[in-house]
Amino acid sequence: MSKLDEIEAIKQVKYRYFRALDCKQWEALGETLSEDATTAYDSGKYSFQGRTAILGFLRDALGSRRVISLHHGHHPEIELTGESTARGTWYLEDTVFFLDANLVLHGAGFYNDEYVKIADAWKIRSTGYERTFEYMETLEKPLEMRTRFDQPK
Repeated sequence: MSKLDEIEAIKQVKYRYFRALDCKQWEALGETLSEDATTAYDSGKYSFQGRTAILGFLRDALGSRRVISLHHGHHPEIELTGESTARGTWYLEDTVFFLDANLVLHGAGFYNDEYVKIADAWKIRSTGYERTFEYMETLEKPLEMRTRFDQPK
């Protein structure tokens, strides 16, 4: 694969990470992480080691059908550091609706990732972000929202 093909494959992994997170597809999210992955979300406030611990945290924090999230990763800067290693920086924009609490979180920051290629597939080895801002908005009346999670399966 060319360097550009490798960079595109890394971008696809991060895009899949965001989609799986917001769709609460925990198995697909797990496939984006290496077994020994680490996190340092919110400047290390939420740090975890190992895929199982990371998925447990994310499932506990965002798994409820009454917690709706939107995570966008913009402007990727990907650098190949070896034949099977890379690092990247992404601009994060996120919104999380906590429907039972009438609370909305809006934020932005920068993700710093490390990637590793395992058996011809890129995985996230380390991920985390530092906030540029975050604010919470308490709504005066309950938010009426229709979501993909309200649909019968």
